Amino acid sequence: MKNSLRQMPVTITLIAICVGCYIWTMVQGGSTNLAVLIHSGAKDTPLILQGQWWRLLTAGFLHIGIQHLVINMLTLYFLGMYVETLFGHWRMLVIYLVSVVSGNLFSMVMQPVNSVSAGASTGLFGLFGAFIMLGIVFRDNLLVRQIARQFFILVIFNFGADLLMPGVDLAGHLGGFLGGLLSAGMLGSTKIGKIDLLKRFLSGTILIVFIILMFWKAVS
Repeated sequence: MKNSLRQMPVTITLIAICVGCYIWTMVQGGSTNLAVLIHSGAKDTPLILQGQWWRLLTAGFLHIGIQHLVINMLTLYFLGMYVETLFGHWRMLVIYLVSVVSGNLFSMVMQPVNSVSAGASTGLFGLFGAFIMLGIVFRDNLLVRQIARQFFILVIFNFGADLLMPGVDLAGHLGGFLGGLLSAGMLGSTKIGKIDLLKRFLSGTILIVFIILMFWKAVS
């Protein structure tokens, strides 16, 4: 654990925060209790539109049931191991947080107004997107390209499963994926190689336009 904390402190810290939030909801009355989730910061569109925009971020640290938490934290650990190593600590943090916000914002726009959601999957899909971006830009790197291809297949499979499973926030996953892909393209990865400045500028511009459009759509 000491080794992991030293090598990927952002990933371990994010996991610790999610586990801490889960314990908090259990103490308050249960992680599957809707009132507790809303009180603790879940994504609730009417409250967000009243000014509680911080819910777009805090929802990414809450989980509905122990199975939801365990699956997401295991995924975060293994994904974070790759992404934090290749992007560095602060880039990994930015990518993750941008993905959480963009995912919950897209969910807010696309889902019914009375829907409540929570979970780290918006950020997780953003990490998938970040690695797939590496596979696209650095396709000459055989190892990165192979792993990115495997992640891409996994993402497609998950999107397909989302369509078949009731109660899964497909819009949140898609928004998180786009946020991660674009923010990773904007930030780049000095550990692998330089990304052309024009590509970084375009990625950042598209990301900003996407977020602005979603905000405008949400409040209109």
